[in-house]
Amino acid sequence: MKRYLSVLTFAFAAMAFAAPAGADGDIRYETEYNVSLGILPIAHASFVTKVLSSGYTISGDVRSAGIVDVIARISAQTSVSGVLMRDRMQASRYSLVYKSNNKVQTYDVRYRNGDVVKAEISPTPKRKPRNWIDVTDRDLKSVLDPISGMIVPDGQDVCRRTLPIFDGESRMDLVLSPKGSSRFSVGDVEGEAIVCAIRYVPKSGFRKGRKDIEYLRQATDMEIWFAKTALLKVYAPVYARVPTRMGPLYIRAVKFDG
Repeated sequence: MKRYLSVLTFAFAAMAFAAPAGADGDIRYETEYNVSLGILPIAHASFVTKVLSSGYTISGDVRSAGIVDVIARISAQTSVSGVLMRDRMQASRYSLVYKSNNKVQTYDVRYRNGDVVKAEISPTPKRKPRNWIDVTDRDLKSVLDPISGMIVPDGQDVCRRTLPIFDGESRMDLVLSPKGSSRFSVGDVEGEAIVCAIRYVPKSGFRKGRKDIEYLRQATDMEIWFAKTALLKVYAPVYARVPTRMGPLYIRAVKFDG
């Protein structure tokens, strides 16, 4: 579940940052999203974005719902803070607290100029298996956290991008490519969205041959839809589809600044 949560977090958080960050003064913006496995609701997410003169923070809460709660109560609290650059957000700290029933695992990552300078997992993981692919120093250079990096300034290519992600344990690339356009509707907002295909490329920090990793690596039907926000005039996600071995996961925004 954590592996899929990492991918879902990118879409959730990017939508959360579809707030009017370019407006004068401090900004506080709340958003909520629904997640379903096929037609079954399985999770609910809420995010609070704050944009200050000194930088930005995004905090999110994802909780299991519906049939998932019958099997295991799963939740995640995530946050990122950093500074706003002219063409991107640059994180200084990222954290994730992942809970499954009574098990709690915390990931804490510090960044400097786009490089990871510290990464801690608590409790410390057990001895790694022989087929574990270690994260190297090179893997931690010029990377993005799992929340920043998905917002696209107006005028830039939305889909022709590769996102180098480090989530506190694993290093991966998300390779985006154009897939056309589609109409979208979020509440009273309707419009045209740019559709991007996503290819998941694991690099390091995982067990070689792991079934969920291999499934995502080979998936060809992962996609994310971007639409332009009304106030900030940037492109942010409004919908995402993530394949799993149990069926497709759908993320749908229920509020959007369109």
